[in-house]
Amino acid sequence: MTTTPTATELAQDLAQQFATRADEADKLGQLPEADVQALKNSGYMGLNIPQELGGFGLSMRDCLEAHLELSQGSTSTAIVAAMPMQIFGGARDANPWTAEIYERLCRMVTQDGALMNYVASEPQLGSPSRGGLPATKAEPTADGDGWLINGHKTWTTGGRHLTHMLVRLRVGDDHGTALVLQDTPGVEWVNTWSDALSLRASDSHDVYFKDVVVPADHLIDRQSPGGPPPPPNGWFPMTIAAVYLGAAIAARNAVIKFALERVPTALGKPIATLPKIQRQIGEIDVGLQAAQCLLLDVASQWEGDEAHRRRVFPRVAAAKFMVTKVAGEATEIALQIAGGASITKSLPLERYFRDVRAGSMQPPSGDTALEMVGRAAIEASEA
Repeated sequence: MTTTPTATELAQDLAQQFATRADEADKLGQLPEADVQALKNSGYMGLNIPQELGGFGLSMRDCLEAHLELSQGSTSTAIVAAMPMQIFGGARDANPWTAEIYERLCRMVTQDGALMNYVASEPQLGSPSRGGLPATKAEPTADGDGWLINGHKTWTTGGRHLTHMLVRLRVGDDHGTALVLQDTPGVEWVNTWSDALSLRASDSHDVYFKDVVVPADHLIDRQSPGGPPPPPNGWFPMTIAAVYLGAAIAARNAVIKFALERVPTALGKPIATLPKIQRQIGEIDVGLQAAQCLLLDVASQWEGDEAHRRRVFPRVAAAKFMVTKVAGEATEIALQIAGGASITKSLPLERYFRDVRAGSMQPPSGDTALEMVGRAAIEASEA
């Protein structure tokens, strides 16, 4: 009798596959097609899609526990897989589309193996989280049966491996989102990411839309400016935090393996026996344990109505801030433990060190996160 693997077991199996390709992928600056195909074949990208639409229907906590495992195999592939996870998690909480569009997009993932991502950032706009209308535009086609899209987007994680792009754009004076298929004429990619500091194999390249025509029903949402703010999507910061925490856990495991195997002739025994090395590994472990506990505790509190999620969101910001800070510190200590070997390709430690640096750039980041946490604490004391 065969049993269906749990999400965590599925993630562990995928991570083992990804790990065999991660170093070469980083060296080439290319997302492996085999990784993408494994994600599609496994159904992993449907973890938080409702069961009635072909997914697993898992909670945020269960998804993050799985993603912590997946991210230990390849940070770059994990960030690609994180994008549909945060899209469909956020949509399950507060659907920005009609029920028909939500079901259609979900089934594209669960039945057709679609790989999706929002395509939002632009050279002048920067992160869309700070507001402002994008320069990318959708205008009615001459026959009125579709939309003509022109624009330039940056940091498009997944690149040419994406089957569908949810393109943020302006429609007149409104914000909108258009569904664009990868093979649509006029979609052009420029390789801008392969030598980036972090996540070199995530294919987060620039994409241009040059007179791209999509059907009228592919404009899947349109909103006038000045309306009420959208509900917070805790899935984005929490899922990407899991990516970087998973990378730091992988660095911890790699440096412990190194310490057990490294036997200097002058010492005659593994450096893992040295109190100094044990203290450094202990420092890594304490930070990682605390960060994981906070991340999963906050994830377990996320389920609820919109008012509840707004109250919890400052804790989401706190978890994301702490995780990225701890991941940076843990990977730096791992370099110190391994010494000169750590900055060469003989160990994966320098890759983990580089990859987790991207976490501090993604929202809510730095002072923004701390201000959010501090403001919530002050308001709670005033109540």
